[in-house]
Amino acid sequence: QVQFVESGGDLVQPGGSLRLSCAASGFAFSSYAINWFRQAPGNQRDLVATVAPGGGSTNYGDSVKGRFAASRDNTKNTVYLQMNSLKPADTAVYYCHAYVRGNDYWGQGTQVTVSS
Repeated sequence: QVQFVESGGDLVQPGGSLRLSCAASGFAFSSYAINWFRQAPGNQRDLVATVAPGGGSTNYGDSVKGRFAASRDNTKNTVYLQMNSLKPADTAVYYCHAYVRGNDYWGQGTQVTVSS
């Protein structure tokens, strides 16, 4: 079955950096775009970044452009989210997502907290 396992979330000070990882299994990873979403308490789940199947193309939400960078390693079935210049507004649970064979699949999420 399709599975995602996110890791790398932590408590970090404003201006700091974190790198999230998402290990995928159960599908032809290199054939699918992978998304990073985030959800803060009381808010909807928002799209943060999308990485194309080959990794050569990425798209970002307006709030993270210039600060976050998404990438993937198709040899490891893993996607990454490098987050720099973190702000308290980036505090959220971060999720991996893909639309595979007509269904939405999500990981369990990893908590990122930006606070002094």
